[in-house]
Amino acid sequence: MDISQTRIPLSLPGFEHIKRAWNDAHDTFAARLNPGEYYVTKNEEAIYTTLGSCISACIRDRVTGVGGMNHFMLPASVGESGWKAAGLGSSTRYGNFAMEHLINEILKNGGSRKHLEVKLFGGGRIIANMTDVGLRNIEFARDYVATEGLLVTSEDVGDVFPRMVVYFPSTGKVRVKRLRSLHNNTIVEQETKYLHTIEDKPVGGDIELF
Repeated sequence: MDISQTRIPLSLPGFEHIKRAWNDAHDTFAARLNPGEYYVTKNEEAIYTTLGSCISACIRDRVTGVGGMNHFMLPASVGESGWKAAGLGSSTRYGNFAMEHLINEILKNGGSRKHLEVKLFGGGRIIANMTDVGLRNIEFARDYVATEGLLVTSEDVGDVFPRMVVYFPSTGKVRVKRLRSLHNNTIVEQETKYLHTIEDKPVGGDIELF
């Protein structure tokens, strides 16, 4: 395709900061998510991210095709037995923020709750000598979706490797690549930096958490 003849489709209001570019591998424009970000689109474009312990929920209205992806991790705290995901309470608001804002943006842009389908990815145990933070992220995501009564159509979560996830909301198609361990150091550094960022921010009221 001659992309010189094609303009990048307009993003929905509020998502202008998300980096997008032509992706030769998938023959489409694609939005790239970093930890703490989410993106919703009505266009025929892809959304992609790389996950270690973090979770991405890919959600769309299967009738209209409007949908998006998030990328989040619950804050962690140091307990007597080492690192552990914080339990119920204020910490889960980070996950709630990621899920609620994604769903609300889909509904605001023409989606219907009864037509939503959810796919979950990530939560790998990629950090050695640490309690399974990824598993706790998986449990939160599953509990949230179940509580909201939403339909999970597929998932690829857990295990010990990072993933590259590419989502096409207009069709619901997902491509997942399980990455070799040589990628772990970069992903661990990225997620550790993100984890410290969210732990340094207070949780309360209607503040922006990410």
